[in-house]
Amino acid sequence: MNTSSKVSLSVILRVQGMLLFIEGLFMLTVLPVTYFHHGINVFSMPFAALITVLTGFILTFSTRRKKGQKLNHREGVITICLSWLTLSVFGGLPFLLSKSVPNFTDAFFEALSGFTTTGASILTNLETVPKDILLWRSMTQWIGGLGIIVFAVVLIPYLSVGGMQLFMTEMNGINYDKLHPRPMHTAKRLWALYIFFTLLEAVLLQLGDMDWFDAVCHSLTTISSGGFSTRAGSIAGYSDYSQVIVMLFMVLSGCNFTLLLIAMVRNPKALFSNEEFRHFIWMILGVSAGVALVLVFMAKMSVGGALRSSFFSVISTLTTTGFFVSDYTLWPTFLSMVLMLMVFIGACSGSTAGGIKIIRHLIFTKNAYLELKRVIHPNAIIPVKINKKALSRSVVFKTMTFVFVYFLIFVLGGMILLSMGVDFNTAVGASIATLSNCGLGLGSVGPYGTYAFLPIGAKWVLVALMLLGRVELFTLISIFSKNFWK
Repeated sequence: MNTSSKVSLSVILRVQGMLLFIEGLFMLTVLPVTYFHHGINVFSMPFAALITVLTGFILTFSTRRKKGQKLNHREGVITICLSWLTLSVFGGLPFLLSKSVPNFTDAFFEALSGFTTTGASILTNLETVPKDILLWRSMTQWIGGLGIIVFAVVLIPYLSVGGMQLFMTEMNGINYDKLHPRPMHTAKRLWALYIFFTLLEAVLLQLGDMDWFDAVCHSLTTISSGGFSTRAGSIAGYSDYSQVIVMLFMVLSGCNFTLLLIAMVRNPKALFSNEEFRHFIWMILGVSAGVALVLVFMAKMSVGGALRSSFFSVISTLTTTGFFVSDYTLWPTFLSMVLMLMVFIGACSGSTAGGIKIIRHLIFTKNAYLELKRVIHPNAIIPVKINKKALSRSVVFKTMTFVFVYFLIFVLGGMILLSMGVDFNTAVGASIATLSNCGLGLGSVGPYGTYAFLPIGAKWVLVALMLLGRVELFTLISIFSKNFWK
């Protein structure tokens, strides 16, 4: 191994150690809940925290002599992809040690589903799961929502490791330079806003019919667009007040966090002057109203119940949060297709939501429309514009390619699941639910369903889809290119 390779490996290991150390500290914050409830698995969380902290400390300490090295683009991509795997391996220890899950595959699946904010769970009886495990489960989504990598960027400069590549790779879709030229300052502001929204929602939920434990857990998984709940019935068992609060914060989680910061500290008009945000709001209003009308006239629901169910379901699927208050698989069949389309679309870029993102759909549809014009006027130069700014052809081409590859991977994922004996509805639903990081699908993985019954091979296929959806397709796929390693 040459010197350059050794330096690269030491820098990557140093970042992994730092992330594991941070993860272990988060585990330690769960210990008061562990000892307060005195469950039979009282030592599972302390042991998991100890192992994680010690591993992080050893990796960081052993590479201390390699200070001053910077991450280049390739190393940044490798570090991001490796980080989600590392965090999930150690994040699954509490599930495994507490015997909440039967094997490593299920523990890794549950942890990765949390960190990628997918919300696809293999736990079948949440009411019997220890409270500290439920809190850690919610915390994994909160950590992964805005990205623990962004949190690490705040500390990386103090460890003499360049964090620019980490920030740029992790926060795809965020124009950090609009707030501050240094990513560390932007990361601090993003996390301050993230924490503020989390605390605010927890207080508001506690004022309703949730106790502090449920309020905190649901706040952690709402603002992160995660969807893990402390109950098998998700939000359905709570009052209308709690459901409205959750809806409002799901909308916030689907907004571009940088845009929210700009609107709060500089220009309040920035939100509605943004084309993607306007489409996000109009999509919620329009689709929800349409679904409500169908529920009133075809499913014979009351107007109030139809509006509540439709708005909650559309917001939850569009933001890929995955909470539910109704079993939409019992609605007219085409409404389930509408909701799965919302999962495909996703919310705004720079949000905690998954999916393709609205900005890419805008570029895709605008370019398709303009191609028709170009057929009629072949010599005309008609650029695609977003927020009144023309986009380069390379950006448009990359977006078109992304949408095509995204759809192709969804189809391949579904076909692989079908070949493993999974029924059609479940295979299609699971493929789109994990690739879009929503968790809610069709068939057996719809509302009130879990992923526990799937064969081990199918779970690893879904693990790959969750990673592809969270890390961004091109980032992860590029690792398998020979040119990347050159």
